Amino acid sequence: MRDIEDRLHAASAGSIEAELVAIAVEQTEAEHGALFVWDKEAQGLVLVHHVVNGVTVTLPRVIKSDGAKAGIALHVFETEQPYLSSDTSRDPLYTRYLIDVGSIAAAPIRYQRRPIGVLTVSARDPRALDVQTLRALVSVSEVAAPLLRRAQVDKLSRAATGRPLMIKGLSPAWHEVERKLELAAPTNAPILIRGESGTGKDLVARAIHWNSRRTDKPYVTVNCAAIPETLLESILFGHVKGAFTGASFQKVGEFQKADGGTLFLDEVGELPVMLQAKVLRAVEQGEVQPLGSNEPPERVDVRLICATNRDLEAMAKVGTFRDDLFYRLSVMTLDLPPLRSYKDNLETLANVFLEQSAANHGKPAPRLGPAVLARLTAYDFPGNVRELKNTIEHAVILCTGDELRVEDLPRPLLSGFAASPGGRAKTGKPVQPTLDEAREQWLEPLERQYLTELLARHGGNVKIAAKAAGINTVTLYRLLKRRGLSLARAVRNSD
Repeated sequence: MRDIEDRLHAASAGSIEAELVAIAVEQTEAEHGALFVWDKEAQGLVLVHHVVNGVTVTLPRVIKSDGAKAGIALHVFETEQPYLSSDTSRDPLYTRYLIDVGSIAAAPIRYQRRPIGVLTVSARDPRALDVQTLRALVSVSEVAAPLLRRAQVDKLSRAATGRPLMIKGLSPAWHEVERKLELAAPTNAPILIRGESGTGKDLVARAIHWNSRRTDKPYVTVNCAAIPETLLESILFGHVKGAFTGASFQKVGEFQKADGGTLFLDEVGELPVMLQAKVLRAVEQGEVQPLGSNEPPERVDVRLICATNRDLEAMAKVGTFRDDLFYRLSVMTLDLPPLRSYKDNLETLANVFLEQSAANHGKPAPRLGPAVLARLTAYDFPGNVRELKNTIEHAVILCTGDELRVEDLPRPLLSGFAASPGGRAKTGKPVQPTLDEAREQWLEPLERQYLTELLARHGGNVKIAAKAAGINTVTLYRLLKRRGLSLARAVRNSD
């Protein structure tokens, strides 16, 4: 099962569904495979990938429990139990789709004790699949569940914020963030996210909500630093008509809007001391009092997530932040690492932003050349992932060819010289490559040759090749992708 996990880790967020179906078919020796995931907006199971005899034939399809013959997939999703139909001609749950099949095995994909999808395999002949098939399919679904959910959260993050939530494998520090996130998300405990500006605190907050049992409930965000102190109490807790001059109507506060769901207080260190007692009451007792109200407090059920780049503990010691609120908010803390601490994965992030920026601006995605990569790697990125995203977008807008150039980068990355067309400084002298740039220019052809020969020597077996190279399979897949080599091409080029 470790090989399966490695393959799914190596797959990008956009291809994990296809990889999962391929693995299911391989492990069960079935003819066909399909993956269904639950879609909240459609309120049904959506067929996201379907393979028949090795050919992808997926067509849009939503299965709903509407009284009609919903089929085996929905039955498995609703019961959360695996299902084997050895002879579909005798099975009242069977519903034909595209082709007739004689036997089907289906397993629920469960994450945090709730179903998120269904994985199925099938064959034309009755009794071609058996209990062993079902056991193998269940094993695959169990390994795949957290990785599929991570890919789903990544897509949700892109849709909501324009940025991917790329956590797994970035660094040991990110591993710790992910471990805590997965343990804390299903609870109701308050969470304090700490990190420098641009490290992705808002993305992690959304991931906690999406992975919680409140995922179908409201997610409300308030930036405490962006709202004047005089308005913040009204924004958070609401006000009654006539509470103050200009209060001509009753306003519902953000705590009330988030009832049943999650409230994210960004820049919580900017929260005025006078409001901190009311926030503490809302967290501890689930009670909020609208501004100007003489009625009993309103009851709310809100999961609170806070973020800050300030030292709240130090602020508590000097009295600018209530120590009781600090201790209540920091039941669980997540410390996000800065980008400079996981530079080895900068290329992966940069390529994601490159493709995204090109799509947003209606341009073909250029390549990330070695000279540009060297400049990116050498730069500290004080603005972290946010600055990297903006840097890549700047370069994509200026790029006129099929590869990013150093002169397409913004000023902070030009290392003190002003570039002009043709790759020369304003003095007219050729630009001297940095040590990293020179090293990359020599390293690329050597790595390509090494990888090609390595895979050829081991017959394209990634697991054995990785072991011989002294690396894991995920790293080998990444090296192949970095050097533009597919597994088949690398083996073919050695002939």
